[in-house]
Amino acid sequence: MLDTLKQLFGFGPKADYAVLVKQGAVILDVRDKGEYTSGHIKGSINISVDTLGNNLSKLKKDKPIITCCVIGMRSASAKSILKSNGFTEVHNGGGWSSLQNKIR
Repeated sequence: MLDTLKQLFGFGPKADYAVLVKQGAVILDVRDKGEYTSGHIKGSINISVDTLGNNLSKLKKDKPIITCCVIGMRSASAKSILKSNGFTEVHNGGGWSSLQNKIR
């Protein structure tokens, strides 16, 4: 149970986000539009966590996905939604600004 919670909130084995991005991973920012407009990672896709379930067709299951938000809570929820809908390689990148530093 503890291992599942650690992985859900991004505390499991660390992914190399820079490598994933170089290999074509999609960065999915799940904040609302206003938050996204105020600052985001260049090239990221914005689908709020509240509308993610209705917009799954905008994402490809054959590409790694890195979710992000402000601090990692909504991105953890988004990861769970994606995993439960058949997306296999999904990583919780946590807060968008710290993720941005990790992929440079």
